Amino acid sequence: MLAASALQQGDLVGFTFFIGTMAMGAASVFFFIERSAVSDKWKLSLLVSGLITAIAAAHYWYMREFWVTTFTGTNASTASPTEFRYIDWLLTVPLMCTEFYLLLKAAGASINMLWRLIGYAILMLVAGYIGEVSAEIGRPIRGFENFGWGVISTIGWAGIVYEIFFGEAKQLADGSSDANVRRAFNLLRGFVLIGWAIYPIGYMTLPGNVLSGSTELAANMNVVYNIGDAINKIGFGLVIWNLAKRGK
Repeated sequence: MLAASALQQGDLVGFTFFIGTMAMGAASVFFFIERSAVSDKWKLSLLVSGLITAIAAAHYWYMREFWVTTFTGTNASTASPTEFRYIDWLLTVPLMCTEFYLLLKAAGASINMLWRLIGYAILMLVAGYIGEVSAEIGRPIRGFENFGWGVISTIGWAGIVYEIFFGEAKQLADGSSDANVRRAFNLLRGFVLIGWAIYPIGYMTLPGNVLSGSTELAANMNVVYNIGDAINKIGFGLVIWNLAKRGK
């Protein structure tokens, strides 16, 4: 049994880690239970939704523990659990990309489209992690400043955006005869375009980047990440659940 360290009153960041753990854990239970109430066509999609939030809930438990044991009251911008967060994203973001493939599979989505989306996601996350580490240790990695790694990471995100707004995914969604699929697709890509925008904003608060002078923003980025993660991951799952309940 894991022992939980105590949160202190007034620790807003710590409580958002706790809320994220509970919210995504509850969402996982909901998605797994509801999987038995939808048609076979959508069972795998709902299973993936449950896995996304379950993986996130487990990581948020450990991130909360990390925060509680390392936060001193004056190191809010440096006590961020970077490794745990990126491990979580490295597992959950490709699964979120998989939802696009499963959604459009009946419309003819190719396995190449899936691998392109996953490839872009991995590029985005690996480059972002290297950039954050280079900022934390105070020196460039592989000759790039963290700004350069941020540019590479943004290229990965832009690749996903291109695929779902202009590429094969968009064309398949437009050609689908199922209005529920088209609606779900539009909602999911809205999460990618708008919901995922919080992550580059956080990256820009790192030393040497354009928002590095905003110490208050940097100190509160964990709150933004935690709330954004819960909205994006649970929201993805709720869109799939709604489609599964409406679909045939």
